[in-house]
Amino acid sequence: MRSRTPEDLAGRCPRCFLPTSLCLCAELPSVSTRTELLVIRHHKETLKSTNTARMAALALPRCRIISYGSPGLPFDASVLEAPDTWLLFPDAQQAPATDAPAPKRLIVLDGSWGQARRMVQRVPALRRLPGLKLPPPLPDTRRLRRPPHPDGMSTLEAIAGALAYLEGEDVARPLYALHEVMIDRVMMSRGRLALPGCDEDDGD
Repeated sequence: MRSRTPEDLAGRCPRCFLPTSLCLCAELPSVSTRTELLVIRHHKETLKSTNTARMAALALPRCRIISYGSPGLPFDASVLEAPDTWLLFPDAQQAPATDAPAPKRLIVLDGSWGQARRMVQRVPALRRLPGLKLPPPLPDTRRLRRPPHPDGMSTLEAIAGALAYLEGEDVARPLYALHEVMIDRVMMSRGRLALPGCDEDDGD
């Protein structure tokens, strides 16, 4: 099932893109971080209701999203030039030694596995950044999309994992919880999970 939402967002929350009856904006955490996060989102993700980068930006005051690949709008690689910037990506070059200072800013690529790899291939400045690689997720991890790569995970999961590594589990915990709530709400919107207060056995 396609997760692209109508451009006029009819019947949907304009912030979280979920159906208004399932809006989770009132439950969004506000997670303070030392690390600044810059998400480079493929333009084809912009209107997808399953885009978890949107949730990350709503929950993290120091996270912002810029678009990549929009027709007629070349990507401005100068946004990557700030000092102490790392790239969160499995195939990025090895990060500095463990005793090196933590990054002040983390670049996160948001898109399908193929889209993210093409970003790295087409933007040389990305390939020059030190990399942060996370361990692969557990095989039974809940997710909205099936990744084609064993290291694949949603953008919100990856951000939570990176922050757990850089700043500790207490920072990451509310983001993991938000990911679970988002999965539930999307599944409810698709009729694959009962709405709150509904008895699944009604009609038996």
